Amino acid sequence: MVRKKQNLKNKKTALDFIHPLHERTFVLVKPDGLLRGLVGDILSRFEKRGLKIIALKMVWPTREHVYKHYPESEDWFSNIGSRTSEFFKEHNMRVEDHFGTKDEVRIGRKVKDWLGDYLTQGPVVAMIIQGMHAIKTVRKLVGHTYPIEALPGTIRGDFSVDTPTAANVEKRVVKNIIHASGNLKEAEHEIEHWFSPEEIYSYKRSDESTMF
Repeated sequence: MVRKKQNLKNKKTALDFIHPLHERTFVLVKPDGLLRGLVGDILSRFEKRGLKIIALKMVWPTREHVYKHYPESEDWFSNIGSRTSEFFKEHNMRVEDHFGTKDEVRIGRKVKDWLGDYLTQGPVVAMIIQGMHAIKTVRKLVGHTYPIEALPGTIRGDFSVDTPTAANVEKRVVKNIIHASGNLKEAEHEIEHWFSPEEIYSYKRSDESTMF
């Protein structure tokens, strides 16, 4: 039986919120993860945690597709540039020596170009994962953005040791194996960008009634 929402203006009810068990997130195994044969290990970690894979495919993305995956806003570029600049400062290096500028937006745009290089160098595996607080749970399993900072037991902590120091000197992004949506807004955009509704499946895992 389908329950109808109450027609209340400017008021939210419990039905307006996604049940934590049905939350969805987007995950992308990047070219280095696929070329190193890590896809099976990565999928296994999600499934063993009780998360459900509801869409899965391998693609070789174009640069245009990669660019549309990421925001095009000044705020996003500035945030990326700020994080990059802060890393250089923490390691007593001058960001302008490597990027030719201190402007955070310009630095962010350069990093996005490097992301285009990175994610088009080979095929990737895209997936949608559903489960209890999927966004937060997946981010914990994936680990810190920089593998050198990721804890053992996380995907990046176990399978990579790359660092921004080496990446920035070599004028590339950090090779960190995997991407996972950072919040609900990102997840919604990325799911829609990579998958059509017909590619997403609904089913019940045999252990769901035991786990939840």
